[in-house]
Amino acid sequence: MDKLPPLTALRSFEAAARNGNFSQAAEELCVTQSAVSHQIRQLETWFGFNLFQRNGRRISVTAKGAELATSLTEAFGDVARTCRRISASEDAPVLTVAAIPSVATCWLIPRLNDFWQRHADVRIKLLYAIHGQQIDFQDIDIAIAYGEGDWDGVQVTELLAGAAMPVCSKQYLDDRGPFDKPDYLLGADLLHEQNRRGWENWFHNAGVKTDSLPPGPVFEDFNLLRSAALAGHGVALCAPTLLADDLETGRLIKLSCVPVQTSFDYYILEPHELPGDKLEARETFKDWLLDSAQPDR
Repeated sequence: MDKLPPLTALRSFEAAARNGNFSQAAEELCVTQSAVSHQIRQLETWFGFNLFQRNGRRISVTAKGAELATSLTEAFGDVARTCRRISASEDAPVLTVAAIPSVATCWLIPRLNDFWQRHADVRIKLLYAIHGQQIDFQDIDIAIAYGEGDWDGVQVTELLAGAAMPVCSKQYLDDRGPFDKPDYLLGADLLHEQNRRGWENWFHNAGVKTDSLPPGPVFEDFNLLRSAALAGHGVALCAPTLLADDLETGRLIKLSCVPVQTSFDYYILEPHELPGDKLEARETFKDWLLDSAQPDR
């Protein structure tokens, strides 16, 4: 193995570079400021060049110092996460999460790696919660459901807006567009979820009069509907809050900001009764959910 600088000096430098000064680094490491300064001087001697530019009491990291600091922050973070993971008891309680398929597939699962990067010690079991069916909270610790927020016997917190808007693939838009005005969509292949009332609602909300809608396939749930839109089969009404990744990458294009008029949104549901050893894990997971939802609100 290649010889490395003293670990204590590397730790002091990383803390000083991240905090932007020696005093906060010393407080974080529970040592004196002079000790941090000494460790950094030792590290600079080892390298043979300065890692900080000093101007009186002000310091700024050099280009080489910034490169080292980035590498160290990532490395120490990896070590910390590994330590948390291997020190967590295998008998630690598992947090059982139920989410409706649309949220689980399109929004939650793509973000779970971020949660585990931050909270490697929290164990999760993910189940489907089927829309329209009652959730049995005897076996569920926290759930994500779609509705009007009027569930009884649980704590309810809004997570994401449920309003749907028309989307399609870029290829479909290039082949069949443009759809610059709402009434242009009367000539599109309309994709329906469960029934045709969604599109009837949307055209009414957009101010377009229509006696009958063009025929189009009906899909049982959101995931099938999204897959059909991604495959270029037509225009679907989907909640943009669940399609942030598709819209950002250009896999789907939002055609209008006119929403389907709905009182339904996506909510976090928490039973009031929960074993004490799961409370902290649930609170951690809920806080992460709300934090992750902020950009999509």
